[in-house]
Amino acid sequence: MQAVIIAVGDELISGATVDTNSAYLSRRLAEVGIATRRHVTVGDDAGRIAAAVVAAAAEAKLVLITGGLGPTLDDLCREGLAEALGVELVEDARQVERIAAFFSGRGLEMKPSNRRQGLVPAGAEAIDNDCGTAPGIAARLGETQVFVLPGPPHEAKEMFESHIAPRIGGERALARRTIHTFGAGESDVGELLADLMARGRDPAVGTTASAGVITVRISASGATADEAEAAADRVADEVRRRLGELVFGAGSDTMARVVGQALRSAGQTLALAESCTGGMIGQMVTATAGASDYFLGAVVSYANSAKSGLLGVPPELIESRGAVSEPVVAAMAEAAREKFGADWTLAVTGIAGPDGGTADKPVGLVFIALTDASGTDVHRRVFGGNRGIVRRRAAIAALNYLRVALAPAGD
Repeated sequence: MQAVIIAVGDELISGATVDTNSAYLSRRLAEVGIATRRHVTVGDDAGRIAAAVVAAAAEAKLVLITGGLGPTLDDLCREGLAEALGVELVEDARQVERIAAFFSGRGLEMKPSNRRQGLVPAGAEAIDNDCGTAPGIAARLGETQVFVLPGPPHEAKEMFESHIAPRIGGERALARRTIHTFGAGESDVGELLADLMARGRDPAVGTTASAGVITVRISASGATADEAEAAADRVADEVRRRLGELVFGAGSDTMARVVGQALRSAGQTLALAESCTGGMIGQMVTATAGASDYFLGAVVSYANSAKSGLLGVPPELIESRGAVSEPVVAAMAEAAREKFGADWTLAVTGIAGPDGGTADKPVGLVFIALTDASGTDVHRRVFGGNRGIVRRRAAIAALNYLRVALAPAGD
C-alpha cells in the first residue's frame, strides 16, 4: 500500500509554522509497511484542498490530511473534503455534545464557533479527539481511505496512534535503520556505498547530511517483520564494515552521547576550554542525562583577556601568534586539564565569521586541541558554511577526535 500526506494551513505555506506532522506520519507509516509517495502542502482554501484530495486519491490507497479542523472560518478542511467527496456537510450530534462536554468539564462555555467542529461530510465518520475539541474524519473516495487529523502535533499523534494506526496496515513489513558517520563528506560516503545505493534496490540505502554528520538510511521490506528486520540488519552490518571508523552511532545516538558512554565505560573524565564555540560543546555534552559522571566543567574563554586571566595563556603568546593559533589552543587545553584535574581536555579556538578572516587565517579556520596524560594533539580544520554551521561543525569535530582517541585498540 502507498500513501499521500496532505498538510493544510496558510501558516505552513508562509513558513510561519513548520510542518512536523507529515514527517511523523511518514515515519509511522513506514513502520507498518506503508510507503509514502509524496507530501503535499495546501493553504486554507476549500477548492484547493478538494483538488489535492482528489489527486492524492488517484495515486494512493491511503490519504492522511492534517490541519484545517479548527473552529474559525479559515479552517476549511471539512468543506474541502466534502467537495472532493461530492456531498454536503452534516452535523454529528454526538460530536457536538462531546465538544460541549470538553468545555464544561473545564468550567468554560462552548463558543458558537466551536459547533462547526461537529460538522462532517455526509456518509463520513467522525473520529473522537481524546485531547482536543476537533474530531477527526474517516471517509472513502473510491477505493482510497481518507483520514483527516487535527493540526496540533500532540493531537495528531494521539489520534493516529489510538484511532487510525489500528485500522491500516501494509502489504509488506518494513524495517528501518539509521547509521551516523563523521569525518568524510557525503560524496565520499556515497562512493563507498555506491552499489548499495542503486535505485530500485531493496533494501534501499540513502544518505542525508547535517553539520558534517552523514546519516545512512536503510529501509528493507519483507513478507514478515522478521524477514524485513533481518534484511535491514544485514545491510547495516555491511555499511558499518565499509565505513569503519567513520561510524559513530545509530538511531537516536548523538556524538556527545557516544563520547559520554565511552568516557563512562573507561572511568575517565572530560573538561573543556572553548572560545569560538562559546559553550556549545558543553551544551552538547550536558544534554545527556548523567553527564556529571564524566564531565567536570568548562571555561568559555571568549575574549583574549579571559584566555589569559582564566587559563593563564601568556598575553605575549596571543599577541605574537594570534588567539586563533596552534600554540594558543594547546595552552588552553593544557591549562584547563590542570585546572579541572581531568583525564581529557578539549579546547577550541577559531574564526566563525562572517568577519575577521584574513588570507592566512580565513573565516572557518578552527584549531582543536585534545590533551591527556600522554600529551597534546592539535588539529587544524577549515569549515565551510555560515557562522552557526562553522561553530556546530567545530563542536562535533572536537568530540569526534575524542571519540576516536577513546576507541579501544583494534576497533
